[in-house]
Amino acid sequence: MHYRVTHRTTYTYDDDVTNSYGIGYLVPREFPWQHVGSHVVTIDPEPSDRSTDIDYYGNEVTYFQVTEPHRVLTVEGVTDVEVATPEYDQGALAQPWERARPDVRTDTADGWRAVDLTLASPLVPNHPDAAEYAARSLTPGRPVGEAVTDLMHRVFTDFAYDKTATTVTSTIDDVLRERAGVCQDFAHLMLSSLRSHGLAVRYISGYLATTPPPGKERVVGADATHAWAAVWVPGVDEGSTGQWLALDPTNDHWADDRYVTVACGRDYGDVPPVKGVIFTEAESSHLDVSVDVAPLDL
Repeated sequence: MHYRVTHRTTYTYDDDVTNSYGIGYLVPREFPWQHVGSHVVTIDPEPSDRSTDIDYYGNEVTYFQVTEPHRVLTVEGVTDVEVATPEYDQGALAQPWERARPDVRTDTADGWRAVDLTLASPLVPNHPDAAEYAARSLTPGRPVGEAVTDLMHRVFTDFAYDKTATTVTSTIDDVLRERAGVCQDFAHLMLSSLRSHGLAVRYISGYLATTPPPGKERVVGADATHAWAAVWVPGVDEGSTGQWLALDPTNDHWADDRYVTVACGRDYGDVPPVKGVIFTEAESSHLDVSVDVAPLDL
């Protein structure tokens, strides 16, 4: 599938902002199953200083500073991207989940990198209740692909999608108590549940292409950012590299060619689309986000 992804973030203030420092994760990643074509990030007003870099986890980051006084700041990323459904090594997925823990796979070429993603992170503690919840899926000797897919299905079944139940700062405790949340919450729950058992899991920020109901037109800008989880599955052979099995508990589905991956990290705090610091005497502000994932006819 080929898509043109447009992500526009607009901040509006009731007084001048005299200085704005920002960071954006708006350019999708390059992977064997995902190819990034043309891409551009525009910022209005024009920044006085701007640069790009690749962070520790391999994500492209845009840094900017706007010193022109302004009451409206717009950050927009537009990317053409080609996505295929990832292919996985079935032999690797059939390994017992205990063998997929990086701390026992010293024979792999990349297990040492995955260890970092078995540890607690600022927004995702290794929660004892999440560990207990995952234990029902991680039974002794169960194939890792089957076990983590079962956990994904249970999160989808046991937790309600409710935008009013949580906020961007909600914790694992909040999600477990409310039994409801949004994609960020369900991804964090998967991370906490599986990391608590020694598996390496990364948080994925991106987009999910949606299709309108039959007979309805696409509503431009009505899509949204999305989040899911990916579990490290080591290769079977000594010295091999592993794969990341991408799981979407919000929709009970392995990621396929509808999923556009933008950034990977320990949790949401590592890879928000836009974040920053401003200097202003404004007393109120408004945030507007518009996302469009449009299929391209080539």
